[in-house]
Amino acid sequence: MAEQSRVDEYWMNRALELAAQAAAKGEVPVGAVVVLEGREIGAGFNAPISGCDPTAHAEIRALRDAAARVGNYRLSGATLYVTLEPCTMCVGAIVHGRISRLVYGAAEPKAGAIESARRTLEEPHLNWDVTAVGGVLSDQCSRVISEFFSRRRAEIRRLRKQPSGKE
Repeated sequence: MAEQSRVDEYWMNRALELAAQAAAKGEVPVGAVVVLEGREIGAGFNAPISGCDPTAHAEIRALRDAAARVGNYRLSGATLYVTLEPCTMCVGAIVHGRISRLVYGAAEPKAGAIESARRTLEEPHLNWDVTAVGGVLSDQCSRVISEFFSRRRAEIRRLRKQPSGKE
């Protein structure tokens, strides 16, 4: 079990690197990586704003990358690591992509579809079982999100205080 925890932390750190790339582009800092047989086969970070694509969540982008690399949309046996608890859309993609294991960092109280706002993987009609593990490097993952939104709020306050130049 300790070995699996070290492996999970290693890959979550990789997902945090990807989250930093999202933040650098002004996107909500979420990163995701797909791992199969100990190697990275897909990676992604949030890009809905820069890509003008509401589906460009880190998980979706990582799944697309992995599927393209292996030449199959089914990724049985793979683990998806993501810094933030996935939303309902991403859980659907995880199930359709046949991800075997999901590991996430921070809980998402408003839209998390694993344990927070709903428990989508427990829906009886799903045709694929995904093992989910939450809370891996949760403090670091939460901090990245909190600091991003804190900076964003400070920037909004700064802009509101600037004179508009209109009279």
